[in-house]
Formats: sequence, C-alpha cells, structure tokens
Amino acid sequence: MNEDDVRDLLRDVRDPDLGDDIVSLGLVNDVTVGDGTARISLALGAPYAPHESEVAEDVRAALSETGLDVELSARIPTDLSTDEQVLPGVENVVAVASGKGGVGKSTVAVNLAAGLAELGARVGLFDADVYGPNVPRMVAAEEQPQTDGETIVPPERYGMKLISMDFLTGEDDPVIWRGPMVHKIITQLVEDVEWGDLDYLVMDLPPGTGDTQLTILQTLPLTGAVIVTTPEEVALDDAVKGLRMFGKHDTNVLGIAENMSGFRCPDCGGFHEIFGSGGGKALAADHDLPFLGGVPLDPDVRTGGDDGAPIVLGEGDTADAFRVLVENAANNAGVVRRREVSSGE
Repeated sequence: MNEDDVRDLLRDVRDPDLGDDIVSLGLVNDVTVGDGTARISLALGAPYAPHESEVAEDVRAALSETGLDVELSARIPTDLSTDEQVLPGVENVVAVASGKGGVGKSTVAVNLAAGLAELGARVGLFDADVYGPNVPRMVAAEEQPQTDGETIVPPERYGMKLISMDFLTGEDDPVIWRGPMVHKIITQLVEDVEWGDLDYLVMDLPPGTGDTQLTILQTLPLTGAVIVTTPEEVALDDAVKGLRMFGKHDTNVLGIAENMSGFRCPDCGGFHEIFGSGGGKALAADHDLPFLGGVPLDPDVRTGGDDGAPIVLGEGDTADAFRVLVENAANNAGVVRRREVSSGE
C-alpha cells in the first residue's frame, strides 16, 4: 500500500457540500505512507464543523481495511508568509452583523462564540460595537485585559478570549468617536491583542453600515458574515442593506439568522408569531443564501444575557435552536474555505 493506493481509496470520500470526491476537489494536501501509518493532510478549514468532522470520519472508514494506522491533519494552504498575514494564528474570522439595532445581534454573537467553544473549538470574541459594547455583561466578564505596554492579553470567559470596546471606556461614559478614531482603535486592537491560535474569531459589529464595518471589511480577512434579523418587514429591509454592504466588498455571507421567531406561552402552550412569520427564511431564499435557523423569543435569553450565562450552554428548545445555528454557521464557514481551495482562489 503506497501513496497512490491511498489516494485511490480517498476518491470514495465525497464532500457533503461541494458534490465531488475530496481528491478531485483538491482537498487532499499530502499523503505519506511509512512505518505502517498513513499520514494525510486535508484542506479542511472549519474545525469542529459537523460536515468536516464527517469527512474525517469517512476518510478513516475508507482506509479501515488497509491495515494502516491513520493520522489526519488539517491545513488550508496559503501563499502568504506569516509576516504578511493580518491574523496569522486565526483560522476563521466571522462577523455578526445586522442592518438595524434591537434584533439581538449581540445575543447571537455571544451564543455563536460560546457554542463553538462548547464544541471544542479555540474561540475569540471581539466586541467591536463601538457605540454600544455590552458583551462583557452578557458573559459576566469582570477581569480586564492585561498589557505590558506593547501587547494586550485578553481575559477568558466560557473558553473564549474576549476583547470589548467596553474595556476602553468608563462605565457610564458616552462614546463620541469619529471615523478616523474608530479606524485607529479597531486596527490597534487587531494588531496588538495576543489572540494566539484560534479556530474562530467572532466579531460583534455595531448595527448598520458605518465606519466600523468598513474598517473591518478593509482590514481583516473575513471568512464570512452572519446577518441577524427578526421576521418583521422593517428589520428585513435593513438586513438587505447589510447584505449589499458585504456584497460590495466581496465578503461571503454564511447565512441569515432569524431571532425572535415566535413565542410559546408557558401558560397556555400556544405559539404566537409576534413579529411575523418566515421573514428570515424568505430573505435567505430571495438572495440565494443559507438560512442558519430561527431562535424563539424566550425570556430565558434575556435572563441569560443579563446574568452573563449564554443560553446555548444550557438545555431546552432555545438552547437547541442556538446549537443548530452554531453548527450551520460552522458548516458554511467550512464550505467557504474548501470552495476557495477547490477553485484555486
């Protein structure tokens, strides 16, 4: 059994999203066989994404009757040197955005990051909402970042490294920053924070399409964005503006997340669609984008946010809904990365 034999067997392993086998798609970086072991490097870029875990399991199954031990590693090839990369230790940067405030964008960002960390991923959470940073409260982060004057070491909560604009301002101070200052502080945080090696850096953007969003789009290598909306028409109209912003900057949209999808009355058991029905799913369909899932209007989400306990880490229908959203977002990040390899981009 040599390298060519192993590659032939790997042609039986299909990518669940790209519709061909992993060899034809160029997703096998390298194969070496020696000392009774097949060492295979795969072009997988979304750690703990269920579909990429499935590919790894299928690779092991394809080689199960060869008598070889199988050692797998994952790496997305890049032509950039470490010095040329903006965040060399960060595998994926995922922006969470909305066209308007009040749709639960920060709630989605916090639970997305916490859900990825719960899966086992190395996660950072960057609260870049310049004018309303509230992520530290939502994860009960009391520890401040540490610095030696040159680099910033972020505190950790729930397995996530955390940086927030809230750390840079007084507790009750209004934030009055113009465009150049926003650009400078975002750039400085990107360059000076010791994020280390991360599988995902989740960025909570401010609502709208202003200076912070443009700075991030121009500065960071985004894997993609999650657009948060609620079902009603006003929110959907503003979500389209966010989609157009990312489209103008050639940024992938990983999908649409619908918050406050409906409310189940704990007393009568009835389900009430307070903000309408199916708006997020229809928006995704209209723009040929994935629908990541709907999260119900649940008082426990508010309680978890106020108490600093992300609901995705608990039990119940709402926690399950967030876990579905997390897995879909991770899967779609993987599709973006593997498609880039396959197309040679």
